[in-house]
Amino acid sequence: MDSQRHFPPTFSLEFFPPKTAAGREKLRATLAALAPLGPDYISVTFGAGGTTRSGTLETALMVRDAGIPPAPHLSCIGASREEIAGILDGYRAEGIRRIVALRGDIPSGMGAQTGGDFHHANELVAFIREHAGDHFTIEVAAYPEFHPQAPSASADLRYFKQKVAAGADGAITQYFYNPDAYFRFVDDCERLGVEVPIVPGIMPITNYQQLARFSDACGAEIPRWIRKRLEDFGDDLEGLRAFGLDVVRSLCQKLLEGGAPGLHFYTMNQAEPTATLWRELDLTQRKSPEG
Repeated sequence: MDSQRHFPPTFSLEFFPPKTAAGREKLRATLAALAPLGPDYISVTFGAGGTTRSGTLETALMVRDAGIPPAPHLSCIGASREEIAGILDGYRAEGIRRIVALRGDIPSGMGAQTGGDFHHANELVAFIREHAGDHFTIEVAAYPEFHPQAPSASADLRYFKQKVAAGADGAITQYFYNPDAYFRFVDDCERLGVEVPIVPGIMPITNYQQLARFSDACGAEIPRWIRKRLEDFGDDLEGLRAFGLDVVRSLCQKLLEGGAPGLHFYTMNQAEPTATLWRELDLTQRKSPEG
């Protein structure tokens, strides 16, 4: 973890583009509640196949207009170089300076035949650097518990190193609840000579069924003791959320004490869970003067 202690801490959030007018109004309220916390940036997810691509820009501009730097996600599966160049040029014209570069999910039934000019995230990172030079700060994804489609743990580490070598400035991890997975992942990266900030992704616990679905789909492990405790709460949402807050707050404290260079909160477009964690961890005071 020695490399991580040298980076100034960044504390950031993630939104997803709403698909309805009611969702947009809810997100505006969430943004108004979270903006005073002073996050370093807010990332905005990117739908594959055009499902929310226009919403990504709309949401990023909402974030920008609230005075917070946006970091739109950019997925490359099925896209041409011309399409990606057009998106980058549009972001640049709007003054956006940070990108989260991802491969994206492969559409069902396509297998390895994804079409488009890109097949891996490192190719997207290299193209962003080729097309836009150093205009964008580029974040990539990291998987402390390893990507569910990776053939092996060592292969996943090599893929991550390739993304960094292609020009990534830093990484945001998949969420996890076992801090040792993160610490060991960072140590493995250091042994490979990878030294960029690797910021832990944090998922507040507010809904067990939803969390279980997400975790099963993306390969993020819910430790058995947490899963069984969550199951016991049943319809007691107040008790579940109090327990979830305690678990995630303890996780964040261990990560920060262990040298993690910040935290990235997957808000699910909700304000209260992240705001409570932010205040209880006193993250505003932990931010660097440049943040």
